[in-house]
Amino acid sequence: MVALYKEFHSKGLNIVGVSLDKDAAKWKEAIAKDGLTWTQVSNLKFWDEPIAKQYNVESIPATFILDASGKVVAQDLRGDELKAKIQELLAK
Repeated sequence: MVALYKEFHSKGLNIVGVSLDKDAAKWKEAIAKDGLTWTQVSNLKFWDEPIAKQYNVESIPATFILDASGKVVAQDLRGDELKAKIQELLAK
């Protein structure tokens, strides 16, 4: 995700990380360690995280690609498939 963000952020890609952590210090430490520079949110409620419930997240990691209108257009893509979908949407 870090590499994708670096490559595509200037072209319009935005990422919002939603954490299911319970410990704020460990969560913030992981953000710094992994070099996550995009927006990070968490209510520190583990599986009771309201955003995870809203999107029916049942396992992690979970990815959701939303278009400019906020509609989910793809879910749980990884690797080359994820990159291709991002390129496709940014080309529109």
